[in-house]
Amino acid sequence: MIRSLLALAIGAPAGVQTGLNNATTASVGSNLLESANTSWELGTAAEALTEFYWPSLSVFRASGFPPPTTLSSDEALDVIEIARNTVQTKSVQSLPLVEGDGAVGDPASLGVAVLLAAWTYGNDSDNPYWQAASNQLDYLLHVAPRTDDGAISHRTDQVQLWSDFVYMAPPFIAYFGMLQGGDSGLSQMQTAYQQCQLYRNYLKDDSGLWRHVALGSWQDNTHWGTGNGWAAAGMLRVLQTLSGSDQADALVDERNDLTTWIQEIVNATWSLQKENGTLYNTLDDDTSFADSSATALLASVTYRMAYITGDDTYLEAANRALALVEGSIDEDGWLTNTVDPYTFSSPTAPGSHSPEGQAFVLLLQSTWRDYWLAQLSQDVFDLAVNAGS
Repeated sequence: MIRSLLALAIGAPAGVQTGLNNATTASVGSNLLESANTSWELGTAAEALTEFYWPSLSVFRASGFPPPTTLSSDEALDVIEIARNTVQTKSVQSLPLVEGDGAVGDPASLGVAVLLAAWTYGNDSDNPYWQAASNQLDYLLHVAPRTDDGAISHRTDQVQLWSDFVYMAPPFIAYFGMLQGGDSGLSQMQTAYQQCQLYRNYLKDDSGLWRHVALGSWQDNTHWGTGNGWAAAGMLRVLQTLSGSDQADALVDERNDLTTWIQEIVNATWSLQKENGTLYNTLDDDTSFADSSATALLASVTYRMAYITGDDTYLEAANRALALVEGSIDEDGWLTNTVDPYTFSSPTAPGSHSPEGQAFVLLLQSTWRDYWLAQLSQDVFDLAVNAGS
């Protein structure tokens, strides 16, 4: 009986868009690994691969708190390889995981993968990953430039705040604290929250959206789509890390704030969606251009928040975005119609691709899958109740 109910539920989970097929996601993932080169691209790739292929190791599963201390021989090899290459190529004298990057935040995006490698290394007396991660944390907390009120700069050469930072550094700080535990770990998780709070204070405006860059020698006051995605997705990772930690009860206020702040961006975003499902590179500027990468990232946050909060207000918007993203993936598995991630303000040139856009597709599919599974579980429960009544 249960098997037949399950089959029926699989046929049509209520209100959920069909996701990408396995062949498409395999091509997208392969292209991601082929194209990712910069620190933030590799860090984002590691997170996307973890959430998509190895979700039990992510902060979006209870099994990730903490992750297992040993992995099977074929588990998370892609993620661990990124961490291994990072640590092996890093200068011994460098505190950041990538020396001379120019950005404070971007090298830290690799930190969660390095911590996962450290946790599962299996030999605490000779563990190169712990030291590398500790040095990265030390750089963020004690060396990097910051504002007078404590916001860590995204750049090394001046105090300048970019919305991108919120995805790169606070999730690493929070994850380090979760693994460390105790008073020190609690302090680190609070620090991750405080960085989100400070960045929001500087970048959010009355629209509910975030500006891209504040302070420093130049600013970008536009509501960059990817930048809002970085901020929302980064806060979401911090929220889940705090919520899954063994000190979650001491962080209730922080978790409530983060939920509110993520939802501010989600609320402000989807009224700006176009009829075909896309979001523009500058979200509220119709003279801008369609950007499938920002659309994917913000839709991924929306599915995840619907799953976490139970609020499906923007589910249909996320469904339209998913359909748009699916239609924007070419036969070779490349996401098309993306912003050039190195200019922020122009489309990707013909023949070029966005590595972060590839990662956002996997993040979107991961969050769609988790929402779908939650819906499926509820459908099976409802069908079983109705059948027994």
